[in-house]
Amino acid sequence: MNLQNYDKLIFEISQKGHTGYDLPKSDVENYDLGAELGEYSRKEPARLPEVSELQIVRHYTALSNRNFGVESGPYPLGSCTMKYNPKINENMAALDGFANIHPAQAPETAQGALQLMYELQESLKEITQFDAVTLQPAAGAQGELAAIFTFKAYFRAKGELDQRRVILIPDSAHGTNPATAIVAGFETVELPSTPEGIIDVEAVRAAVGPDTAGIMITNPSTAGLFEKDAKEIVDIVHEAGGLAYYDGANLNAIMGITSPGAMGFDACHLNLHKTFTGPHGGGGPGSGPIGVNEKLAPFIPGPNVVKNGDKYEFATPEQSYGRVKGFFGNFGVNVRAYTYIRAMGAEGLRRASEDAVLNANYLRASLNHLYDCPFDKYDKFNKNDFVFDLTRQKKDYNVNAKDVGKRLLDYGVHAPTTYFPLIVHECLMVEPTETESKRDLDFVIDVFTKIAKEAEETPELVQEAPHNTPVRRLDEAGASRKPVLKYRFEDHESNPEGLQE
Repeated sequence: MNLQNYDKLIFEISQKGHTGYDLPKSDVENYDLGAELGEYSRKEPARLPEVSELQIVRHYTALSNRNFGVESGPYPLGSCTMKYNPKINENMAALDGFANIHPAQAPETAQGALQLMYELQESLKEITQFDAVTLQPAAGAQGELAAIFTFKAYFRAKGELDQRRVILIPDSAHGTNPATAIVAGFETVELPSTPEGIIDVEAVRAAVGPDTAGIMITNPSTAGLFEKDAKEIVDIVHEAGGLAYYDGANLNAIMGITSPGAMGFDACHLNLHKTFTGPHGGGGPGSGPIGVNEKLAPFIPGPNVVKNGDKYEFATPEQSYGRVKGFFGNFGVNVRAYTYIRAMGAEGLRRASEDAVLNANYLRASLNHLYDCPFDKYDKFNKNDFVFDLTRQKKDYNVNAKDVGKRLLDYGVHAPTTYFPLIVHECLMVEPTETESKRDLDFVIDVFTKIAKEAEETPELVQEAPHNTPVRRLDEAGASRKPVLKYRFEDHESNPEGLQE
């Protein structure tokens, strides 16, 4: 077998009789599970690949080398805060007292783990300036849903749930915001942005009323702009009897500088798998705790860890609407976030935000003569991310935002977020985070500069990118609408290059 076979599927390099394991003789009596499963039992043995240990190690090593991660190169994925995950986090999560406990064991036998959860809750309360935190939600979107369910529980207790039916959503919001509101049973009203790219205060004033349940705001926004009127907007919603939710996706710009609580919000979610260096991407796991103020604290999901004298135990608020996840959230991610917070301290977290903002503005200022920044004339400074508008490149050279994102891959830079926020038509949303050095930022600047020149002089080079990646440009719409989710033996059995018998 030559090395090119490691580009094939594991089934395609299978050879009859090869094995990658040697199990000891079973000391468990055979059990006929098929008889119990009846019609649902397997009628024939599973067709598993037959490969040696060396073959399987080479195969998956080759696959891992084809992936792009934050450890591969710059990963400026706007609003997703793809920062480096320190290895000390992994070491702590692997400690025996954290890795080898079971969520069903008695709390008195896992006091160290419960202490960590309690202290993480307390740290997040201080960072957000809220009165209560639950670690239950397993990701940011679930944190959003948990917060809006908390709104529902609050209004139900007040007897206003039938009246409060509308959630206000800015047009620059993450797509999860309106989805969350609708899944929670509310209607949504979209709020327009001003030419400056921020929420229109007068539009908020016109939209609120007795049916307003709340508003969902990301600050800084997905355009990387600080919503300077956030406190006024929150006050308007409160005056109408509604609640205000803070989307914590861009908290990385404000840690230790301001907070959702200081801005007057009633609840927020936090992405521990983003802001606090838990692993991110690949579908999970994540951790999306929510923080709430005093009036919402009785309604949050649980159970949560409380301290009773010298002991830590679980308790659920009396008016809680219940769990949002089995057991107690994604504990391993929480260990990593706790490690990061303890290592950084208050001063370090603030410095992280300051450096993230500095890095973003350094990139923007170095490239805004080549790529248009749509809100430059209103605000010369962004927060942790910023947006380019490639409408000019599309008009002059027929090179769009997706083309530039694909071309970046050829140079070892991950594509930024493309076509979001929707208020910018040919959008690239760029976020370097604080973990990139000036040397790496200068490399990113050099790559963007080269691509701008290519778009002008050899646009087809950019239009057909990527050229140097293991997989060339895909039919993205086809892949989404007609995914192939399993290996089909019949596609290869007649192919001499396929499965080997």
